Amino acid sequence: MRFGPRLVASASTPASIYVRSRRAGERIMASVSRFLTKKLRLKVNEEKSSVARPEERKFLGFSISNDGRERRIAPKALDKFKTLIRDMTRRTRGVSLPQLIKELKPYLIGWRGYFGFCQTPRVLTNLKAWTRRRLRSYLWRQWGNGHNRFKELRRRGVPKFSAAAAAGSPTGFWRMSGHPAVQQALRNHYFESLGLPRLHVSAQA
Repeated sequence: MRFGPRLVASASTPASIYVRSRRAGERIMASVSRFLTKKLRLKVNEEKSSVARPEERKFLGFSISNDGRERRIAPKALDKFKTLIRDMTRRTRGVSLPQLIKELKPYLIGWRGYFGFCQTPRVLTNLKAWTRRRLRSYLWRQWGNGHNRFKELRRRGVPKFSAAAAAGSPTGFWRMSGHPAVQQALRNHYFESLGLPRLHVSAQA
């Protein structure tokens, strides 16, 4: 089992050190704290400095699995991503879907550049699917009423009966974004054709 003493000192960024036991972590933390305060004359933030398991701590948006083998995206970083995407795809916005994706693109590419090489690609795959679903929900809202929704679904190749059932459904926007007829009309490649970036970068890329 690994433990990581994490120290935060003024005039510096947080630092994490990984060792094999809590006892070793406490010893290292005491030693480093003395060095920072006495040699460098920095003040250690006691509230943010502690000894804990790697998966309990985040560092620059990442956390480390307990066995030290995986670099994961920290939960707070994932929450921040979803909060921003939700805000950009909120119902009060009136921009077209291509324009929305154009606005999302710089953020998604930047986020991918930082987090894209994490060692838990399934998280990124799920985030991409969640983002597409937000966009389906956004477009479903923009289609407005049942008549227009039916027309849009039919125009995108959805069979008449399925299109009518979906267009007349009283189900909420988010649930409808996962409806088979909506997914058939707005397939993954449709969003890619509008320039929606991938979030996962393979190790060979």
